[in-house]
Amino acid sequence: MDLAAAFSADKLSILRRNLRRWYGKHGRHLPWRAAGDPYRVWISEIMLQQTTVTAVIPYYERFLARFPDLQTLAEAPEQEVLRLWEGLGYYSRARNIHKTARKLCHERGGNFPRHLDELLALPGIGRYTAGAIASFAFNQSAPIVEANTLRLYCRLLGYEGDPRSTEGQRLLWEFAERLVPSQKPGEFNQALMDLGATVCTPTEPKCPSCPLRSICHAFQQGRQHEIPRLVKRVAMTEVTEASVAVRKQGTFLLRQRRDEERWAGMWDFPRFEFDDDLNKATLSRLAQSLRKLTGIEARELQRVETIRHTVTRYRITLHCLSAEFVSGRLLCKDSPMKWISPRQFEDLALSMTARKFARLLTKGTNQ
Repeated sequence: MDLAAAFSADKLSILRRNLRRWYGKHGRHLPWRAAGDPYRVWISEIMLQQTTVTAVIPYYERFLARFPDLQTLAEAPEQEVLRLWEGLGYYSRARNIHKTARKLCHERGGNFPRHLDELLALPGIGRYTAGAIASFAFNQSAPIVEANTLRLYCRLLGYEGDPRSTEGQRLLWEFAERLVPSQKPGEFNQALMDLGATVCTPTEPKCPSCPLRSICHAFQQGRQHEIPRLVKRVAMTEVTEASVAVRKQGTFLLRQRRDEERWAGMWDFPRFEFDDDLNKATLSRLAQSLRKLTGIEARELQRVETIRHTVTRYRITLHCLSAEFVSGRLLCKDSPMKWISPRQFEDLALSMTARKFARLLTKGTNQ
């Protein structure tokens, strides 16, 4: 697609003028916008990856209350960072911000780089996040393409291809570069995002109230419900797992998840995948798997609860089992393990299902 032909200089002028006017009246008031602080912009943008604004705001406020600056975050133990992230999901984000905080404090005296290439070199910062920090915090003319602006750009251009393909990404980033002005680029990018989030929505876009409807190719052709092309849904894979809470003199065994596992760095009850019904033979095999993983012998495995949840493309049925310690010593070669009293559960970062299970185990107790 020829961007110059598809979107003329006149259309660009109309877009900038109308968008700024609309944003002055309808822009969202979000807690991370006012300060213009690269640290706060960075934390908010990482949290917003794969997560809605509504879900992020309470997490953001709690996180900033505990870690108000880069130095405080860098000095904190990783477990405390993960504990405050607990429930947001995609925990590699939390581990990456901790690594980045330490890197910036160690190598740059606690200062954020201003240039895109330097921002992109930091753990967990991609092209969009780098552009957001550069434009929102440092007022640089950096383009942005994320879920809301991607949809808006596709409709403005009438782009019928796959926006997430190599060709689609190249086109949309070129378009974003063309759009962003030299004057107040951060505010302009925020306006684009707000328009996509509140007006140019995925379903039932509010076209009659859109300030850009006169220059929107999809609206003019009545194709706003067809563009952008829908992403083909990935087929869900059904998985059955068991989580075993072994009790020993009022404590429970927890294991820290390895780097290559889901919820890396989080603590969890020993967890196993299996492909059979939860019958006597299965319980016997689970006891063997527990011994092989942890080095301990347990008995009286019985179901406490079943939790169903979804992780990326997996639909997981998790059987939560209790068991009693018999004998053995912990094998901590591959990952740390330890016996934890119920009162210590709140001090550790647990996977979402482990937290639910822990609350079930301690319900009605004062431990």
